[in-house]
Amino acid sequence: MWRYARVLFICARNSLVRDMSFRTNFVLETISSLSWVFMNLGFYVLIFRYAPEIGKGTGWGQYQFFLFIATGLLINSTVQAVFMINAEEFTEAVRTGALDLVLVHPIDTQFLVSVRRFDWSALGNLLLGIALGIYALGKLGHVPNLVQIILYLLYVACGIAIYYSLMIALAAATVWMGRNLTVLDFWFYITIFARYPMEIYTGPVGGILRWMFTFIIPVLIVVNVPARLLVWPLLPQSGANLLLPLFALLATAACLGGSRWLFQRALESYRSASS
Repeated sequence: MWRYARVLFICARNSLVRDMSFRTNFVLETISSLSWVFMNLGFYVLIFRYAPEIGKGTGWGQYQFFLFIATGLLINSTVQAVFMINAEEFTEAVRTGALDLVLVHPIDTQFLVSVRRFDWSALGNLLLGIALGIYALGKLGHVPNLVQIILYLLYVACGIAIYYSLMIALAAATVWMGRNLTVLDFWFYITIFARYPMEIYTGPVGGILRWMFTFIIPVLIVVNVPARLLVWPLLPQSGANLLLPLFALLATAACLGGSRWLFQRALESYRSASS
């Protein structure tokens, strides 16, 4: 366990040294990422000038929705900082044969390919997410208790794990499909649905999307469950919604187990570039 923690620390440190070697690029990437978030926030502020809620009768008013956005920033920025760049490099390593060098290391291959590099510039969004969450809670006049905070962090971790599982599974498909950047883009396409509260998915089409992205590809629970833990004291909840946290734990375990199994099968099918 300590060996893995040491490897994680070394990878994070080396990535920070690499980023600081190109400070201008680091600053520009951070500013670019933060600018995108601020533009989105400005768009939602504009929407709330004309509508009191995101979705009629959903209860997601402006500051409740800002809590939702803040939670999404925490999860997405962590995934982007730690796993995104490594998933992209894994697809390239399979194509070029550079994966051969990773396989000879005396450490779990999935762990190493998942944390070899860190994108420190993405953590600017994480800090912004924390600030936005504190601001929204202040506007709502709500102070979470210790249990809520612990559960919130637990389900944020579950959301990160679900996103990671989906990403590493798509990256593993590179072994069978060759250059897999198009398939990896699929991760962005389906996680778009997780940017909004699941209550907005109503009607015949919305109901199908809600069911599919909750129970088949569980991206809707990634942000919804932890965000609701902070909004719950402010909104009444149905019995079905109260079961979502339990389902989120089961979905996280299933996603991690399924992605692990798929990654191992992919490694078994991998053929060295020299073979």
